Amino acid sequence: MADYGRVAVLMGGSSAEREISLMSGRGVLAALRSRGVDAHAFDPAERDLAELRRDGFARCFIALHGRGGEDGTIQGALTVLGLPYTGSGVAGSAIGMDKWRTKMIWIAAGIPTPRFRILERGDDWQAVADDLGLPLIVKPAREGSTLGLTKVTDSAQLPDAYELAANRYRDIALAEEFIAGPEFTASILGETALPLIRIEAPGGNYDYQNKYFSDDTRYVCPCGLEPSAEAAIQALALRAFRLVGASGWGRIDVMQDAAGRPHLLEVNTSPGMTGHSLVPMAARAAGIGYEDLCLRILDMTLEPRP
Repeated sequence: MADYGRVAVLMGGSSAEREISLMSGRGVLAALRSRGVDAHAFDPAERDLAELRRDGFARCFIALHGRGGEDGTIQGALTVLGLPYTGSGVAGSAIGMDKWRTKMIWIAAGIPTPRFRILERGDDWQAVADDLGLPLIVKPAREGSTLGLTKVTDSAQLPDAYELAANRYRDIALAEEFIAGPEFTASILGETALPLIRIEAPGGNYDYQNKYFSDDTRYVCPCGLEPSAEAAIQALALRAFRLVGASGWGRIDVMQDAAGRPHLLEVNTSPGMTGHSLVPMAARAAGIGYEDLCLRILDMTLEPRP
C-alpha cells in the first residue's frame, strides 16, 4: 500500500447537505481505516483549516457536498495550504457546482442539455411556461441533492417555485425543460466511465428523501440499454466532465427522451459515498468494492494535479 501519511477526511461542513456529507465521510473514514490508512475525521464547520497543517496532515479526502465544499472554496484553501486533495481542482469544482455556467459550456460545445432560462422576480410566468413547456423544473443553480427543486405542472406554481430556489436557498433560480423518460447516472473514475445505473424512483420523483433514505427507489445495473447506446452515453459523459474542468472522480446525471436521445443535467464533483450512493454502486458493478474505490480515489492525490 502507498504511504499516504496522515489523511484528513473532510466531512460535515456548513452547507445544506451537511447531513449527507457526514454519512459519506463516516463511510470513507471506516473504509480507509480498514485498509490501514492513518485517516481521521475533520469537520471544517468545527475546526479551522489551519489545523490541518498544525496537526501534520499530508493530504485530504474531500467528502463534503454542496456550497463551501464542492464549489472550489475548500479546494482553493487546500491549494494555498499546499495539501493534496481528492476530486476536481478549484476551477472544475466551481464550474461544476454552477448548473447555469455548466450548461453554457456544454451548449457551446454541442453537448445536449435541457433548454433553460434564468428566472427573475418580475418575469411573466405564463411566458416562461410557454417557452419551456409544462411540466418544467425549477431549481437553485448552485445546490445539489435536489434541494430546492420543484416540478411545476401549472404556471401558477412558478412564483412559489422561484421563491424557494431564489430566496430560501439564496441562489440563482433556474427553470429547465422537463425531459420525460428514463434517468441514468454516469460515474467517472479517473479516465473511465463506470457502468451506467438506471434510476427508478417512486412516482418518478427522485427527490432528497428518495435519493438518500428510501428503500423503494430502484437502481438498475446493467442499465438495460444496448451496449452501443450505453457506450455512447459514457463517452459523452466523459467529454462533458472534462469540458467543465472536472477531474479525478465524479458523476453526471442524464435523462433520455422518448426518441432515445440523452440530455445531460448536471455534474457532481464530490458525489455521495453513502449506502444509497451511486458511484459506489457503479464501481461495484465494475468489480471495485467500496474500500478499493476509496483507495483508488485517494491514490490520485499521489500524482501531480492535471
